[in-house]
Amino acid sequence: MTVQSTTPEAQKLVLGIESSCDETAVALVTDDRRIIAQRIASQDKEHAPYGGVVPEIAARAHAERLAPMIEAVLDDAKLTLDDVDAIAATAGPGLIGGVMVGLVSAKALAMASDKPLLAINHLEGHALSPRLADAELAFPYLLLLVSGGHCQILSVEGVGQYRRLATTIDDALGEAFDKTAKILGLGYPGGPAVEKLAREGDAAAVPLPRPLKGSGEPHFSFAGLKSAVLRAVESGDHKPADIAASFQQAAVDCLIDRLEKAIAGSPAMPSLVVAGGVAANMTIRSALEALAQKHTMRFVAPPLALCTDNAAMIAWAGCERLPLNESAPLDFKARPRWPLDPDAEAARGAGVKA
Repeated sequence: MTVQSTTPEAQKLVLGIESSCDETAVALVTDDRRIIAQRIASQDKEHAPYGGVVPEIAARAHAERLAPMIEAVLDDAKLTLDDVDAIAATAGPGLIGGVMVGLVSAKALAMASDKPLLAINHLEGHALSPRLADAELAFPYLLLLVSGGHCQILSVEGVGQYRRLATTIDDALGEAFDKTAKILGLGYPGGPAVEKLAREGDAAAVPLPRPLKGSGEPHFSFAGLKSAVLRAVESGDHKPADIAASFQQAAVDCLIDRLEKAIAGSPAMPSLVVAGGVAANMTIRSALEALAQKHTMRFVAPPLALCTDNAAMIAWAGCERLPLNESAPLDFKARPRWPLDPDAEAARGAGVKA
């Protein structure tokens, strides 16, 4: 659990709640980009024995932790609900049990305090999070949104204005990292463990595929790469560090290839932005920064603390939406799926992460 606090002096203040997966988080953020207070409770220990997130365990943990955390964040800031201008909560997409815990709590707070309820798309939280840390990041920008459940390229044209250019037709990259870690016996969460082990390996040692690289199709695919990692381990011919490094390099090559295609097929944009949990991977960041330089684009990535799921990004999305006067009704329903671009053409593949 982490705490950050400063003295509040802001025009608007939003309380944010995030509970879409396995992080219970609460934050107070101002519309002038200051995180007044925040707390994040990880569930890594609860899910580690299973090698991944168990939805029932996650929902129960959210239910047990959220109310005390809301009280603690307000205490950290020496504020009450009367000082808050709006309540923002993740309303989807995500594990529906966890989403419901956070959204119902936000509804209760909004009703009790007579404050607007802002139902936030978790993906929009990630998409706008770089603007919380970087006041100079203006619309439009090209976004690579890459996490445990999603892998997309989007044109971010404004708050609520997203055009999807590519998505995954099977697994998200974060999921592929976690499955690779499990195959290598590295435990959960897998992304940081694979990145750490990859530093000791040879990225050219294991011949792994680059699914859809060079394809005319704009989308991503990582299921075949994950399967190739399993075959490499089962062969017994390669060191675990070499497999990790080769997997990571294959993932980087796929990202760069798909982004090149998106850049070539889109109007010029001044900034290339990355967000989501996988954005914390420094090898991926370095490759994206080099790509941005190649195309004379500004590269923007949020601080590491804003990459993984957190409530500050949800509160900030609330700050961005508050001037639009789009408060949600108290009967707003939690959504397990909620695409940022509902008009995007469906990609092939039964496991599409929209």
